[in-house]
Amino acid sequence: MKARHWVVVAAVALAGVGAWMSRQAAGESRGGNVFPYAYSVDDLPNGLRLVTVPTDYPNMVALYVVVRAGSRDEVEAGKSGYAHLFEHLMFRGSENFTPQQRDDIMKRAGADTNATTNQDRTTYYAVFSKEDLDEVMKVEADRFQRLKYAEPAFKTESLAVLGEYNKNSAEPTEKLDEALYETAFRRHTYAHTTMGYLQDIQDMPNQYAYSLEFYKRFYTPEYATVLLVGDVTRERAVDVTKKYFGGWARGSYKPDIPAEPPQTEPRTAHVDWPSPTLPWVAVAFKGPAYSDTAWDKAALDLLSPMAFGPNSDLYKRLVLEEQKVDDLGANFGNHPDPELFTVYARVKNVKDLDEVRDRILGTFAQFTRQPVEQSKLDATRSRMRYSFALRMNSSPAIAAALAPYILLTRTPDTINKVFALYQQVTPEDMRAMAGKYFTDNNRTIVTLTPKAGTQ
Repeated sequence: MKARHWVVVAAVALAGVGAWMSRQAAGESRGGNVFPYAYSVDDLPNGLRLVTVPTDYPNMVALYVVVRAGSRDEVEAGKSGYAHLFEHLMFRGSENFTPQQRDDIMKRAGADTNATTNQDRTTYYAVFSKEDLDEVMKVEADRFQRLKYAEPAFKTESLAVLGEYNKNSAEPTEKLDEALYETAFRRHTYAHTTMGYLQDIQDMPNQYAYSLEFYKRFYTPEYATVLLVGDVTRERAVDVTKKYFGGWARGSYKPDIPAEPPQTEPRTAHVDWPSPTLPWVAVAFKGPAYSDTAWDKAALDLLSPMAFGPNSDLYKRLVLEEQKVDDLGANFGNHPDPELFTVYARVKNVKDLDEVRDRILGTFAQFTRQPVEQSKLDATRSRMRYSFALRMNSSPAIAAALAPYILLTRTPDTINKVFALYQQVTPEDMRAMAGKYFTDNNRTIVTLTPKAGTQ
């Protein structure tokens, strides 16, 4: 199943503004917040934001640079997949460092470095010894401001992306998701997956000039947040970020992302898989965008594990007792625009596919009619809180937990706000939000089965 899955003001004002933010964050860290670490937020004049989280874990620093560029931002026809392509291109060298020179610096620092892309962001990260902070920031800043790759290297990476697409396409769930999102969304760019459309990927080697334009549009400071977590002080973080990223020129591009019109009918699609495989069904409803102030998303976040998680009645019956399904789960991520609340099920026998689909639909309907038990709601939000807190057991783990939220609001405080919102959701809130979103006209169902004669 897929996981659809970053500013310093003038020198005189910096100390006053930064110190106020740092004191505020430290005060917020008391009182049982799920994100308990003091942090500071500093804004450079060029639009870059720095979030610093000093921790008690010694010697190591995690650097995350979150760029607000994902497949959501690919608004031009024929130009999908470029956010993901840049996850590759950003390792192809910069004006002052060849790829080999960058690799040598990272190896000397003992750095673990990589990148990921999803619908809404591209995240670059490195974990290294604090003594190497200056050198790592220098080489990272160079590629964000002065990326340099020749057309032959661009074509090589374009072909590598095509190879990745072909490899992923051997997974039935990849094709299931392609069909699901293209069916559910008619205008919004969530209609295409992070990898992009095949025909666009095949044309990428011819789009060297466009790739330069994409970099110019999105790799600018107002689209980025630098996150430093670990054995580092705010003063040191501000100094090194200002030193290496302070000259990064602000851009002016703003993508015109089309709003998805209300869905007016239930939609379906089917994928014929060319080789033997177990059948899949995906049942999706359009859900709300992320918010740390509105009830909608918080209520459905709590509903998801209660209705479809390993402790749910549906899971116990379909997976454990009747053994008609061997993989069942819900996916409902945090996104800046309305996205899908999807339940996926892999069915052991194709003759049970319709029954499994109907029982998933019946579970959705049940939660629109009946409020959940208060005790189950309390236990669910307690587990969610404990699970999130438990993940943050190292500086890299803290940074990884923060990065998705940094994309959404550019501040760690949103984590405490949304978990506080979870505490206020009532059983009736959950029933009301289920009734609002789980309607027939808001529904998309996609099935995948092997072609006749391939079993």
